[in-house]
Amino acid sequence: MKEQRKELPVRLEAGEICFQGHNWGEMNVARVRFPKGADATPLLEGLPENLCQCPHWGTVLKGSITVSYADGTEETVNAGEVYYWPPGHTIRINEEYEAVEFSPRDQMEELMGHLESKLSG
Repeated sequence: MKEQRKELPVRLEAGEICFQGHNWGEMNVARVRFPKGADATPLLEGLPENLCQCPHWGTVLKGSITVSYADGTEETVNAGEVYYWPPGHTIRINEEYEAVEFSPRDQMEELMGHLESKLSG
């Protein structure tokens, strides 16, 4: 019989950065908020290639975000648009940002653990 995993809320807050999520089965759904000018690059140091290795699918509710990939390409996603970001990315916030995002649970848990250690250290 497969072991049941507890479905616990996931929350990380540091200043104006906020992840409010919930694990549903093998997925995590989160409301994500960043202030204008935030840059995730320093928070990702220590991960492979110093980039986020968790894929994300989502929709931007407010603001604008620029995503940079390992190959040097960039894209900007604005309020009202949907996105998919594969592993190997970092973000910069152009305008106060809010999104609803879906990610694989295990990879998101690893990412959140890394972010918590960076933000508390």
